[in-house]
Order: sequence, then C-alpha cells, then structure tokens
Amino acid sequence: MTVYRLKQGLFQLHQNKIFEFLVISIIIFSALITGAKTYDIGSTLASIVGFLDLFITAFFLVEIIIRLISEPRFFDFFKKGWNVFDFIIVTASLLPIDGNDSVLLARLLRIFRVLRLVSVIPELRILISALIKALPRMGYIVLLMFIIFYIYAAVGSFMFEHINTQLWGNISIAMLTLFRIATFEDWTDVMYETMGEYPLSWIFYLSFIFLTAFVFLNMMIGVILDVMQREHEEYYRETGEGEAGEVHWIKEHTAAMEQRLERIEQLLIETKLSSKT
Repeated sequence: MTVYRLKQGLFQLHQNKIFEFLVISIIIFSALITGAKTYDIGSTLASIVGFLDLFITAFFLVEIIIRLISEPRFFDFFKKGWNVFDFIIVTASLLPIDGNDSVLLARLLRIFRVLRLVSVIPELRILISALIKALPRMGYIVLLMFIIFYIYAAVGSFMFEHINTQLWGNISIAMLTLFRIATFEDWTDVMYETMGEYPLSWIFYLSFIFLTAFVFLNMMIGVILDVMQREHEEYYRETGEGEAGEVHWIKEHTAAMEQRLERIEQLLIETKLSSKT
C-alpha cells in the first residue's frame, strides 16, 4: 500500500498544473542560461551560471524520476515516444561539461533541452506529430515539384543560355535560378533580361511561379491542415475534450448500452423458453 500511495502521490504531482507550469518555466530558464554562456561574462557570473546549470540538470533528473516512478509499470514509461525523447535529453544533459574532450558535445546537448517544451505542451506535440505524419504525403508533392523544376530548367537552359550563362549555363544552374524565381528574389531582373530578346518569355516565368508559388504551396498547406485536424481529433478523443471527445464518449456508451440490451433480451428469451417447458 505504501508503494501504491507513493505512485499515486507522484502521479498527482506530475499532473498538477502548477508543477507543469514550473517545468515549463525551468525549460525556458534553461534556454536563457544556455544563451548567457555565449556572451563574454566575468568569472563571478560564469560561476553563477554554472551553478544554475547544475540546478537545472538536477531538477530535470528529479522530474524524470518522478515520472518513471509514477508509472504503474516501470517499462510503460518507454512505450510513449515523447517519454523516450525526454529521457534521452535529460540523460544527455548529465554529461560533464568540464574536464574532458567532450566539452563541445555536452554543451550542444544542453542546447536541445529547450526542445522539451514540445513534449510538455500538448499543442506543440500535436504540431510536431502532424508534421511528421504529413512528410510522406508532402514527399510526393516535392517529387512533382522537382519534375516541374527539371522541365522548366531544361527549357530555360536551352533558350536562355546564350543570354546569361551564369543563370542558365546548364540544367543545375538553371534549377538554382528557378529556385531564386520561386522565392521572388529579384526575379523580375531575370525576366526583363530575357524579355529583351524574347518578348513573350514572361509566359515562362509567370506559369512557373503560378505552379510553384501558388499551386504546390497550397497543396502542402492543405496536406498539413488535413493531418493537423486529424491529430486534434485524435487528441480530443483520448482526453475526452471538445466535440470529437464528446462524440467518442457517446459512441462508447451507446455500444455499451446495446450490449446490455442484447444480454437482457437474451435473458428474456431464455426465461420464456424455461417457463414453457
């Protein structure tokens, strides 16, 4: 019972809003401390910053231990990807900064502690999960964009190479020029240069910009929004919040009521048959 009460107490502490706010504040403070180390500060401030860094590392270690103990089973903690991510970040922060050859590595790993904000704040977790799940679908859009880039680069290299070899000398350079046009970086200068010899070359540029900057960009935005909507619905179903959570709750309870009615109906049929016999 003592172990059970300890787990319950630590779980309630971890779920406490004040404790969550404290964790978020320490993560932000850790990022500020890491930024302070990039400045040329005196020895006194450097020792204070070093002490604060040790305090932050100890706090993260205690926090991760609390989360480990509060789990019903120890290894259940590692079944969630975000828990594994936090564990790796905290463990990497335990590497000593001074006195060995891994000083640079240890300092770089401490920078990534600010990424723990992603695992602590649910909305950030939804954004990152949506981005990761959208990558395969976005890959097809990127492939189609590459095909369009390749075709336009080949056409531009054939037509405009004699006008400016620095921009259209070969297909690879032409693709870089098209990337400059797609990002609207002085693209009109490139267009006006070719229009001096080919007055209708504006069609080439405008059609390319229309495809890349408007069509493909909106396709990517649409994919991300679709995945984000699904991630929000899944999160609301898990937490029972929002309209999706309410609908999921109604479906579950409706299914449970249907099962109960079926059992009652079966009992009534059995009772009737037994009374007849």
